[in-house]
Amino acid sequence: MRAIIVERRSPNERSHLEELRSLAEAAGYKVVGRLEQVREPDPKYQIGPGKAKELAELVSKLRANVVIFDNELKPVQAYNLAKLTGVEVIDRFQLILQIFALRASTKEAKLQIQLARLQYELARAKEKVRLAKMGEQPGFLGLGRYEVDDYYELIRRQIAYIKKKLRKVSSYRKLHRRRRRALGYPLVSLSGYTNAGKSTIFYALTQEFVPISPSLFTTLTTKTRIADFNGRKALLTDTVGFIDRLPVLLVEAFKSTLEETVYSDVILLVVDISEPIGEVVRKLGCCLDVLREIGAEKIPTVVALNKIDLLDQYTLEERVKQVRRIAKASVPVSALYELNLEELKAEIAKRLPGYVQAKLFLPWNSETPAILSMIHERSHVISVKYEGDGVEMELEATKPFVGQLTGWVKRLGGEIRTNEQKTDI
Repeated sequence: MRAIIVERRSPNERSHLEELRSLAEAAGYKVVGRLEQVREPDPKYQIGPGKAKELAELVSKLRANVVIFDNELKPVQAYNLAKLTGVEVIDRFQLILQIFALRASTKEAKLQIQLARLQYELARAKEKVRLAKMGEQPGFLGLGRYEVDDYYELIRRQIAYIKKKLRKVSSYRKLHRRRRRALGYPLVSLSGYTNAGKSTIFYALTQEFVPISPSLFTTLTTKTRIADFNGRKALLTDTVGFIDRLPVLLVEAFKSTLEETVYSDVILLVVDISEPIGEVVRKLGCCLDVLREIGAEKIPTVVALNKIDLLDQYTLEERVKQVRRIAKASVPVSALYELNLEELKAEIAKRLPGYVQAKLFLPWNSETPAILSMIHERSHVISVKYEGDGVEMELEATKPFVGQLTGWVKRLGGEIRTNEQKTDI
């Protein structure tokens, strides 16, 4: 599909056309032309009438199949533009929905996308029905047989049905979250601007493969695996990427997915430091705004300044200084080449809650090997000494796990002391 991208912006407003181009390519379009105008919005076309005619000529000349606006279009504007150009005209929200639909691989993600699309349609239903009855135009087919009330009621019923299904999925997610908590592991959420390298960092920290692509919004569903942060184990969750001006309907539709960030103990926020510094600051600010919007602004946050392998040392140092004025806990890394990952792990480890040190003596019996295996799996073993009648260990682990361990050790006739107690073994 050949696309022309269009943007109308106000004076002193920066251009968003490059990001729109990236979004269009992520949706599978070939961008063959672009058009921009600085002016106040026109009620009929969004752009001015003269520019609208220029757009129609460009569509014909470049044989475009679709026109994509960065601006939000009212139904009447999309209708008028489609009538003038002879091709379908969509806006940025509809484009992002298309990308999400292409990337969705789970039932939950597909339901969330359907919900956002239906809520978008509901707000425009009355006008779309009226316009559809005026004549068939690209993007306005198939509505003429509905009366307004019937169409409204159809969408409402579909929204209610999908919300019911999502509540059920959300209840499963809460159950899984409680089970993970019961294991005693802290939760670290991996967040960041789309295409900043979150999935590459996820792989570097967990050695668990997730789809990695230069396209935007590669990750739409969460994936959780155990990661080791300098001996402190935690559950790392990869989440959906953020984007500037993320539509409110999408934030609401993906609320259950974004809740993983809200309930985390630490947020690992990934930023592409190789981009121009203005873009780095803008995207970092966008991510921090989204975290505030979903209620996660008070959670300890570490910023990974990714892709340092693309910068020279002087440029990197200057950019790190500027970013640290906004986010002090920032660590320059290269996830691809695994540079500075130990420093990143140390910064995260310092913020993981509830870790205590313990010393124990565990006598030998048939259950001892299984408990030792559990200790090695779920804690950081500092030292171990095997005796003839048992084993002495010094370790660091979360409070819940040390609580469980205390019960096991005492049941087997062993001893355990923690650094929260006054005496050692």
